[in-house]
Amino acid sequence: MAKNYGKRLRLSKDEEELIYQHRAAPLENINGNTALDLHIKERGIGKDDIVSVKHWQAANGEYRFSIVTKDNIDTSQIFKSVQTLISDYAPTYPKINYSKGEHLLVVNPADIHIGKYANERETGDKYNSDIAVQRVMEGVLGLIDKAKGFNIDRILFCIGNDVMHIDNVYGSTTKGTFQDTDGKWWEHYEIALKLYVRCIEILREIAPIDVVHSMSNHDYQSGFHLAHSLKAWFRNCPEITIDAGVSHRKYYKYGNTLIGLEHGDGAKMANLPLLMAQEQPKLWADTKYRYWYLHHLHHKVKHKWLDAKDYIGVSVEYLRSPSSSDSWHSRKGFCSQKAVEGFVHEKKSGQVARLVHYF
Repeated sequence: MAKNYGKRLRLSKDEEELIYQHRAAPLENINGNTALDLHIKERGIGKDDIVSVKHWQAANGEYRFSIVTKDNIDTSQIFKSVQTLISDYAPTYPKINYSKGEHLLVVNPADIHIGKYANERETGDKYNSDIAVQRVMEGVLGLIDKAKGFNIDRILFCIGNDVMHIDNVYGSTTKGTFQDTDGKWWEHYEIALKLYVRCIEILREIAPIDVVHSMSNHDYQSGFHLAHSLKAWFRNCPEITIDAGVSHRKYYKYGNTLIGLEHGDGAKMANLPLLMAQEQPKLWADTKYRYWYLHHLHHKVKHKWLDAKDYIGVSVEYLRSPSSSDSWHSRKGFCSQKAVEGFVHEKKSGQVARLVHYF
């Protein structure tokens, strides 16, 4: 009988709407705070900024909200310090006469997650924006020190790959996953810009630099904007090139080596070798040693699929991250060895050294 109950009632559309409104309207009160109040407080949304709210209850009993806010963000004020930073710094650099070499130094500080917050009382390891900057600077300098035995001809500096932890004013990733954060979204942007500028300035003293940005899932939009800010910053430096394009897979050739860069959350690992051959047939034909450097996983061991593999003609691997585990990752047991990694490629014989700076 329950199966035919709705048919026998034959509710009108107005009656169905009335029942829906009756079921959706009440909000559970938790210690004097409604679920909506808690929702906007967690995301830093002011009540005066709310234009409209739609809400419903999910099957698991959780309340969900769709909130429209006023477009009252003064971007000129928010980005004033970035604009001042760029204009006041006067990014014009003196020419450097580099010595010729036979090696490419790959510097890849992966998954920095500026803005990620971890409390050591909960996770066993503290992490915030200051620590992120400190580790990246220490890691880059550590890789430079470890590469001293090679005559560096050129540097590949890999950027992006979740350099920032969130991608919007609500404290969430691009897809809307809420994160524990240290500071505001615009502070993360400024910190990331200053960090990358300093890294490039240091690396520039060694050899000409090719900067390649990889799109990523935590900061898909803001990371793209950051790469273009860097491109504008170093526009007067001919020895620095910046690939700020939106392509998910990037390719870089050095001598007899072809390197593919991707965040690591896109195409399946087993498909990457043939994708490289399909998307870059000429570069494939012109090289003998080929590599994919991936990110996203933060570590070298993954239970359900390989973290590294030598395929026919291509080696694929994921890189470590300098960032600590936050509350969620610590609770799930995703606690990995923290490091900044790099590689040295010889012009004729491919990868000849792996450099790792641990924390």
